[in-house]
Amino acid sequence: MPTEILMPALSPTMEEGSLAKWHVKEGDSVKAGDILAEIETDKATMEFEAVDEGVIGKLLVAEGTEGVKVNTPIAVLLEEGESMDDIESGAASPPKQANKAAAAKDETATAEGSGSGSGSGSGSGSGKTAPAAPRNDKGERVFASPLARRIAAEKGLDLTRITGSGPHGRIVRADVEGAEPATAGEAAKPADKAPAPTAPSGPSADAVMAMYEGREYQEVKLDGMRRTIAARLTEAKQTVPHFYLRREIRLDALLKFRAELHARLEPRGVKLSVNDFIIKACAQALQAVPDANAVWAGDRVLRLKPSDVAVAVAIEGGLFTPVLKDAEMKSLSALSAEMKDLARRARDRKLAPHEYQGGTFAISNLGMFGIENFDAVINPPHGAILAVGAALKKPVVGKDGALTVATVMSVTLSVDHRVIDGALGAKLLQQIVENLENPMAMLA
Repeated sequence: MPTEILMPALSPTMEEGSLAKWHVKEGDSVKAGDILAEIETDKATMEFEAVDEGVIGKLLVAEGTEGVKVNTPIAVLLEEGESMDDIESGAASPPKQANKAAAAKDETATAEGSGSGSGSGSGSGSGKTAPAAPRNDKGERVFASPLARRIAAEKGLDLTRITGSGPHGRIVRADVEGAEPATAGEAAKPADKAPAPTAPSGPSADAVMAMYEGREYQEVKLDGMRRTIAARLTEAKQTVPHFYLRREIRLDALLKFRAELHARLEPRGVKLSVNDFIIKACAQALQAVPDANAVWAGDRVLRLKPSDVAVAVAIEGGLFTPVLKDAEMKSLSALSAEMKDLARRARDRKLAPHEYQGGTFAISNLGMFGIENFDAVINPPHGAILAVGAALKKPVVGKDGALTVATVMSVTLSVDHRVIDGALGAKLLQQIVENLENPMAMLA
C-alpha cells in the first residue's frame, strides 16, 4: 500500500520546518537509512532518513518551501508494483493518511538513533504514519521512535507498559518487535496531549502597524528560531520565579595563572579563554553544592550527578546553548577545544539536538561586548544561569586596607526559586567566586 512520508519533528520545539533540499527524485528506489532530504528546523539544518524501502512515487512539497507544518505529507512512497497512475485513477488504494488531530503536535517524532555526534542528525521516521506518542498514568509522555510506535500499533502493544532501551529510555524497534500484546483491559488509556504553551501575542500586527502608518519601516519576517526564542523566554519570565544574586570577582590571580599556562601550552597550540575557566569553575561549583545541580520538572525537582553546563552562543538571528556534558571531569584544554567546536557548529547551525538540549546550569557572557553587568533569563528547565560581564580595572581596597587597582569582573546569578532557595544560591555563587579567584585549586 502506498505510504505518505510526513514532515518530521526533528526537535522538541519544532512545529514547522523548511524543506531545504531533496536528495531523491521521483522514481528513485530507497531503503531504510537513505537520506531523503535536508530539513531546516527552528535550530538547525538536519538530514532526514528513510525507515522503509520503496520507490519515491511523488514529491508533494517543492525544494525550498518554507513553513511546512509538522506531519504534513511531503512525499509518497510506493511499494513494488505500485504506480502513482494507479492511485490517481482510483485503481489502487489512496496513501495512508495521518491522524492529523492526534499527530499535528507530536514533538517526539525523532527517529531511532537521531542526533548523531556529526551534527547532521538522523531525521524522524518516514514511511508509514506513526501514531501520536502516548502518555502514562501520570500524564507523562512515553518517548518512542515513529517506527516503534507504528509496529506497536500494528501488534496492539501498549507502549506505556514497555521499557525502552534507547537513549534516555526511548522505546526503539528492538523493544517492540519481541513484545507481546497486553491482555484485554490491561492497556492504559493515553491522556490527551496538553497544548504547547504559546507566548501572549499582545497587540495584533495590524494594530501595531496602524500606529506607524505613514512612517518608513522594514517588516522583518520571523523565522522558526526567533518565534521559539520569543515563546520560550516569554514563558520563562511569566512562569519561572527569578531572583538575582550579584558578586564581583577579582581576576588578577586567574589572568596571571592563564599567562603561565599559555607559555607551557604554546607548543601544543592551546590557548585558553577566561570563559573556559568560568565553565570549569561553574562545573566544579555544582559538584561542591550538589543540591543546586538541579532542574524543575513540573511537579518535582531532578538533581543531576554530572555537571552538564550550557553556554550561550550568539548566532545570526538568535542563539544556541550547547551543553558541555560531564564538564567537571574534563581538563581546561579539553573544555576549550570542545567549546570552540560546539560554537563553530552552532554558528553553522549544524548541532544535533542532543548537543543543545539538557544541562542544569547555563552561562551567558557579554563581557566581550563591554557590558559590565546584566540579568540573564533562565532557560527552562535549568535551575540557574550566570550572567558574566566585562573584566575592568577598578580601584579596590586591599586586605591591608590600602587602596589598589585590581581587575574585577561582575557576575549575576539568576536563580529559579522553585529549585534553589536564596541561601543555597548564595552558596553556589560563593563557590564559583572562590574557584575563579583561586584557579590553581581547580586543577587539584
